Amino acid sequence: MDEIFFLKNLLPYQGKAFKLPAFFDRQIADEYFHRLHEEIEWQHDEVILFGKRHITKRKTAWYGSKPYQYTYSNSTKVALPFSKTLLDIGQKLTRETGVIFNSCLLNLYADGSEGMGWHSDNEKVLNPEMPIASVSFGALRKFYFKNRDTKERIDILLEHGSLLMMHPPTQEHWLHSLPKTAKVKEPRINLTFRVIKEN
Repeated sequence: MDEIFFLKNLLPYQGKAFKLPAFFDRQIADEYFHRLHEEIEWQHDEVILFGKRHITKRKTAWYGSKPYQYTYSNSTKVALPFSKTLLDIGQKLTRETGVIFNSCLLNLYADGSEGMGWHSDNEKVLNPEMPIASVSFGALRKFYFKNRDTKERIDILLEHGSLLMMHPPTQEHWLHSLPKTAKVKEPRINLTFRVIKEN
């Protein structure tokens, strides 16, 4: 964890976010991208907005060390057991950050036409005292933070093999999004490792 805090905080106030552009080297990142693309049980996400069910273009998956339930956008998922690849990635995260992550939400974006609107990862089942680790494989994509109060926006790039650590109280004060773009033609896989509260 100490090494990460030597990096520049990407947020000017009310939060802490740190990025390591090459957390995984290119060869390992390539291998993980292909393994995740093949072994994860990807499904189109279902969300309920204003009482109507919508099927998203992007695909998602929810994994964990236990069958944790996770609800967002009025849709509940039950975690599948961690795959070998997710265990490998999670173990490296633990070695480098000191945090034991017990769950992971994955998103597969086929190209730049698929993105994610403004939101924060502040569901009640998440431990609010623990960080969220976001790992990116595949296409280079822009990523935005926006402060809830001031509306200030911070733009960053998430590279193939990069790690973005979002520490408390970031989710309380900042929204984030993955904007759509016609310029990106390649797929991207994003893994957000989280800590679910234990009862």
